[in-house]
Amino acid sequence: MGFLDSLRGGRAAEYDAGNAATNAIELTKRNQRISLTKQGAETGHLRINLSWRMRTSDIGGPRRASLLRHPFQALRPQEVQGHTQSMVNVDLDLGVMYELKDGSKGVVQPLGGFLGDTNAPPYVKLSGDDRFGSGSGETVYVNLDHRDDIKRLLVFVYIYDQTPAFDRTQAAVTLYPSNGPRIEVSLDERQPQARSCAVVMIENVKGEIVVRREVKFVYGFQGELDRLYGWGLQWGRGYKSKAER
Repeated sequence: MGFLDSLRGGRAAEYDAGNAATNAIELTKRNQRISLTKQGAETGHLRINLSWRMRTSDIGGPRRASLLRHPFQALRPQEVQGHTQSMVNVDLDLGVMYELKDGSKGVVQPLGGFLGDTNAPPYVKLSGDDRFGSGSGETVYVNLDHRDDIKRLLVFVYIYDQTPAFDRTQAAVTLYPSNGPRIEVSLDERQPQARSCAVVMIENVKGEIVVRREVKFVYGFQGELDRLYGWGLQWGRGYKSKAER
């Protein structure tokens, strides 16, 4: 499977939002695995969200001379300051490599317009491409009513272009199951040269849906993640048009 050089926009469909539980489980190096089956969340739509934002200190906050000329600048919220400086250069993308029980494999991601489908194979759909780290971020939906058709899903994040390191974007991936607490994974490790990160693996293990933390950074892109996990897809370099960036 190769990338397309164009990104076809798609309207975000409405899905079950999942349980809006206030509590959360963070997957860490010491707590890497959780069973959705054991918490009764193996049905319905699993919502997977990528969010990020830049810290003002990392992208150059207002200088002292500027504050002297514009004293009210310091009162502006951090997020506003960040957006007016270089937020537009931040472009993290969320993707999922899938392998189904029938042996079919592929990818769902913004680049190339591979947006997927929840009611037909691969039962995974991307809601759209967020290029600015907005509050909603990017979201993938997995239809776990078809869990018997799914073998494994690798959720990954990659830096599209001209973006600072992962530890400076405050990136996080959050899973919202149909039942029970949300599941959080932070991508804040210092990997200054990494361009991609395998975040979590979702597997059907003898009928049990298991989420396992990966957080493995690589210096290349999807092809390198593919080789790391033995997916066996064919990759080519793709680009977004200027209007899509």
